[in-house]
Amino acid sequence: MALQISATNPEHPALLLELPWQLPLEQWPEEYLVPLPRGISRHVVRYARAGDEVIAVKELAERPALREYQLLRDLDRLAIPAVDALAVVTGRSDAAGEALEPVLVTRHLGGSQPYRSMFETTLRPATMHRLMDALAVLLVRLHLAGFAWGDCSLSNTLFRRDAGAYAAYLVDAETGDLHPRLSDGQRDYDLDLARVNISGELLDLEASGALHPSVDPVEFGTEICARYRSLWQELTRTSVYPAGKYHYIERRIRRLNDLGFDVAEMQIEHASNGDTVTFVPKVVDAGHHQRQLLRLTGLDAEENQARRLLNDLESWMATQDDYAPGDPLGARPEVLAHRWVREVFRPTVRAVPVELRGAMDPAEIYHELLEHRWFLSERAQHDIGLDTAVEDYIVNILPKVRAGLQPTAD
Repeated sequence: MALQISATNPEHPALLLELPWQLPLEQWPEEYLVPLPRGISRHVVRYARAGDEVIAVKELAERPALREYQLLRDLDRLAIPAVDALAVVTGRSDAAGEALEPVLVTRHLGGSQPYRSMFETTLRPATMHRLMDALAVLLVRLHLAGFAWGDCSLSNTLFRRDAGAYAAYLVDAETGDLHPRLSDGQRDYDLDLARVNISGELLDLEASGALHPSVDPVEFGTEICARYRSLWQELTRTSVYPAGKYHYIERRIRRLNDLGFDVAEMQIEHASNGDTVTFVPKVVDAGHHQRQLLRLTGLDAEENQARRLLNDLESWMATQDDYAPGDPLGARPEVLAHRWVREVFRPTVRAVPVELRGAMDPAEIYHELLEHRWFLSERAQHDIGLDTAVEDYIVNILPKVRAGLQPTAD
């Protein structure tokens, strides 16, 4: 059978052809390899250089190689933190014509480390807590996307530093399954596997003397379950608020942002009697909001500004009589968004005198006004409205900002 390279990018096959596919991975010469730390794997794995890229090459049977390749591509499409699948190489044979196992090729995640290399120097318990937090967040994101991992563990995860914390990335998707939605039983099974695997890995580290003496491996394995359940509850629970208390929705969104998640959509339903509002958030990774705001409104803003404006836009749309998601007779989101720009955003920004704006652009001004509205509504325990917030901001806040006595909100 001839050598075949199935790749995501037309440039990759040409680069990969230069590698010694006629040799088992264990026999690859040093000139092709990159000396990077490797985690524990049931398969032979090597890091190599293909052109300007560092790649991870893993030997496994053809069917699981093709399956994992597709799953990793699906996770990339869903914006889930995982390694990038580059290619599957099949039809390998040695000089004598004997068949060799196919390989899965992924891009090396720059700046990442397997957990065992991190424990070469004993990690403090606080650092280990951050690792568990990162892994819990990854598992929650996978489950929200409908992905059952089937083998969540430290060994199947890469960790990368992220502004004082850690970000976790899935490495091994071989045992995974993608579904439209996971049942509670599927999630619980994944979580129980994570608890057992992590406790076992930490017990191995304890036996080798690489674990901090104050760390209880079983307790840390249980901790990820508690962290996961707390995150899952906050991200998926339905909230019911009194009608008119829209600042409660803002408070909920702030809690989700504090947990590291961004709200891409909000499902808001009014009770038939008009007395309550039901709120269900839908969360996504960061980076979504600038593109979404630009597409809907034509406004070009920074990421945090875009997130704030989109949240306000969603809340405003829910108050419109012709807002009917899923109803072909209702107004399209783009139409409502442009109405919001015309009737809410621009008049609000224009209400702030030009001489008081300083260097703030329109999106930042609107963000500041929303912050001030939220602050006043929290103090009054009811929504004070945007017009009142604008008046108070102009009279009581902007003069102090201009005089250098009070900073604007972050």
